[in-house]
Amino acid sequence: MTARPAPRLPRLLEALLGAGTDLDLRGVLQHIVDGAAELTGAGRAALVVTDPGGSGLAEIRTPGPDPVPGTAPLLRVPIHVGDEEFGELRLTGRPGAAPFTVEDEQLLRVLATQAGVSIGNARLYETARQRERWIEGAAAVTTALLTEEGTDDALTTVAERARLLAGASAGVILHPTAEGGMSIVTASSPDDPDGMLGATITPGSPVLEQLLGGEPVFIEDSATDPRMTTHVRHRFGPSMMLPLQAGGRLVGTLALPRRRGGRPYTDLERLLATQFASQAALALVLADARRGRERLAVYEDRDRIARDLHDLVVQRLFATGMMLESTRRRPGADDVGDILGRAVDELRSTVGEVRTTIFALQQPPADPPTGLRGRVLRETASAAARLGVAPSTHFAGAVDTRVPDRVADRLLTALRDALADASARPGVSRVEVTVETPARSPDGRDGVRLRVIDDGEGGPEEGRGTTVTWWAPL
Repeated sequence: MTARPAPRLPRLLEALLGAGTDLDLRGVLQHIVDGAAELTGAGRAALVVTDPGGSGLAEIRTPGPDPVPGTAPLLRVPIHVGDEEFGELRLTGRPGAAPFTVEDEQLLRVLATQAGVSIGNARLYETARQRERWIEGAAAVTTALLTEEGTDDALTTVAERARLLAGASAGVILHPTAEGGMSIVTASSPDDPDGMLGATITPGSPVLEQLLGGEPVFIEDSATDPRMTTHVRHRFGPSMMLPLQAGGRLVGTLALPRRRGGRPYTDLERLLATQFASQAALALVLADARRGRERLAVYEDRDRIARDLHDLVVQRLFATGMMLESTRRRPGADDVGDILGRAVDELRSTVGEVRTTIFALQQPPADPPTGLRGRVLRETASAAARLGVAPSTHFAGAVDTRVPDRVADRLLTALRDALADASARPGVSRVEVTVETPARSPDGRDGVRLRVIDDGEGGPEEGRGTTVTWWAPL
C-alpha cells in the first residue's frame, strides 16, 4: 500500500471533535461513521455493534447502496471501550476500487481510539440520565399514591409510569388469586388493555413460584418461553416481571413486556426497574395504611355521633315524651289533650327517625349497606335529591333477618317506583316510608308490608296526599 500525499490532519481533528462533543450515544456513533468515511474517502462506512442488546443498536452506517463485497476493498478496525470490544468499523467502496492505504488504517485507528473514549462518556451520560428518569418517576408515583383515594387509581398510576419509563408496550399489575395463581387486575397499554385484564398465570408455574418467592423474572421472548401461560403472551417479546414487595408483604407483581422482536432489556434497565418496583410497593403499602387510618377516623367519628344521639338526644326526647304524656293525664288537661297527643306522636316518630339515623351511622361508609334495612336507607337517601325532601323512614320487626333476599329485591323495586311517582307530584313536602314484618294479610298469612305516604297534590279524589301499600308473603 502507498501513502496518500494529501494532508488529512484537519479532517481528523474535525472528526475527533465531532465524536467528542456529542453526549447522545447514537449521535456519537453517527459522527464516528461519517468521520471515518470522510477521512478515507470510502463510499460506505458502517459500525457493527458486537452486543446489540447492550445499547439497542445493531449497526450504524452511512447512506448509500451496499458495494459488492467480492470486488470492493475492505478496511476493518475494532473499537474498544475500556477492556470491552464495543464493535467494529468497516469501510468499503473506494473510488475506482482503489485499495486502502497504511495512512488510512492509521487515521482510522486514531479515530477508533477516540471513539472508544467518546462512547464511554456517552454511555455514562445515558446511564446517569436513565437513573435520573427512574428516580423522578419513582418520586412522582410515591407522591401520586399518597394523595390519591382509590386503590384502582393507585395501581393504574404505577403501571402507566413504569410502562413509560421502561419503553414497554404494556404496564401490567397482577394479584394473587384464591386458586394459587396470579391474575392481571390492571393494564396500561396504548393498544388494547381490556383484552389483557383477567389473564391468569396458572398455579404451579415456575414463573409464579419465583414471583411468590419475591424474585424478579426476566423473559427473553414471552411468546415462546414455555414458562409463560397467559393467553396474551403471543403479543410480547422481552419482558420483566417484578415483585411488588415491601416489608415481607407481597402486594402484587409489575410486568413490563415489550413487543415481539423488541429490544431486550439491558442489565441497567433491569436494575432500575427492580428498584422502582420496590419503591412503588412501599408507596402502595403506605397509601393503603393511610387510607386505613382515614377510614378508622371516619368510623370513630360516626360511632361518636351515634353514641351522642343515643345517649343524649334519644333519652331527652323520650323524657320529654313522658312529661307530655304525664301532663295529658292530669285533671283539667282535656282542652289541650289533642295537642298533647299529637306532640307525643311526633316525639315518638322523631325517636324512630333518630334511631334509624344511628343505625345508618353504624354502617361502614366504604361498603354498600347490607341487609334490607340498609338497602332501604340507601334508596331513600338517593331519592332525597329528586324529592327535594329527605324521606322519613321507619322499620318494625326484624326486617334484616326475616325477609329473604328474593322478597327484599321485589320490595326495593316497589319502593323505587313509589318514590319516583312521589317525585313527579307537585307540592311534596313530606314523605314517610315504613317497612313492617311480620305484617298479616287479610287471610292471615305472614308477610312484609311497605307503605309510602306523601303529601303531594293529585292524591285521592284530586286532593292532597298519596299512600302506596305493597305486601308480599314470606
